[in-house]
Amino acid sequence: MASVTLDPSEIDRNNAEGQKLRAEGDAARITAVAAAEQSQAEARKANAEAAAEELRTRKLTHDVDRADEARRDELAGHKYNHLYVFDTQVSDASVKQCIAQLVNWERTSPGKDLEIEIQINSPGGEIFAGFALIDHIAAMHTRGHTVNTTTLGMAASMGGVILQVGKKRTMGAHSFLLIHEASFRAGGSFANVQDEVELVEKMHDLILDLFASRSKMTRVQIKRKWNRKDWWIGAAEALKHGFIDSIV
Repeated sequence: MASVTLDPSEIDRNNAEGQKLRAEGDAARITAVAAAEQSQAEARKANAEAAAEELRTRKLTHDVDRADEARRDELAGHKYNHLYVFDTQVSDASVKQCIAQLVNWERTSPGKDLEIEIQINSPGGEIFAGFALIDHIAAMHTRGHTVNTTTLGMAASMGGVILQVGKKRTMGAHSFLLIHEASFRAGGSFANVQDEVELVEKMHDLILDLFASRSKMTRVQIKRKWNRKDWWIGAAEALKHGFIDSIV
């Protein structure tokens, strides 16, 4: 058999080509692996960005929903419906707060004839403070505004007097009105006591005039009813005597 002898240069060339092919294969594999890793990294980044965007969208939607809900609650509140709840004693502080809100409504609605409701649930209190509020409401009426008064619970003493200044006076079916003489605690000299008595009599005149002007009863009849006692009146009786215009 004849033997085959390869040229050394050819062997080297074949080895070089083999190494080249292996190197190219290795490079291709490395490139493919790198491309796959880059693709996976890009996919993970895209997923993370999508998740972050979804969270931002959800947060924005939640914030908008909460803002809308807060705005709806605000618009449904008493302030935006011109309802003032007077559910405390009649005092300088409580009257000042009420008048401040009435002034705010009037100033923020220039040129408009407002309709306001004051809802009273008060045990009464200071006569001077009460008449300050009454005079303010009466002045609003002369400027074309309408202030109605409603009693839910009780309008006692000065609270009942304030009730009378409303254009329309309303009581809840289970509410009560209390009418009685003004009270005072005079002390000191006889002259001081006499001055106090004269002041209370003037207060009585104002209160009787207001009740009589808005009711079916005379000053004498009202005074006879409240003389030395508390005169508690339910809604039906208050309507009968004309101390209110309607019952709710």
